[in-house]
Amino acid sequence: MSLNVSLPTELENRVREHVASGLYGSASEVIREALRLFEAYQTVQASSLAALKAEINQGLVDARSGRVSAVDVHAIKTKGRAALQSKGSV
Repeated sequence: MSLNVSLPTELENRVREHVASGLYGSASEVIREALRLFEAYQTVQASSLAALKAEINQGLVDARSGRVSAVDVHAIKTKGRAALQSKGSV
């Protein structure tokens, strides 16, 4: 299959740079690799979103079941700052 694609100058230059680097033999190879990486990225994003939704649902179940308690953010920050200061980081 043959497909002609128009790219903005910036992207065209980036494709040419990749070919000139010797890592790819042609512009087609660069575009194929970019599409493979894009598809892999989409898969990771979908997986991450599914995991996040599952964690949110578990949190809601825990909240409805009374397995959660109030959090004292000020106490957590104070404890963290004390720990950092004891290490000499602050």
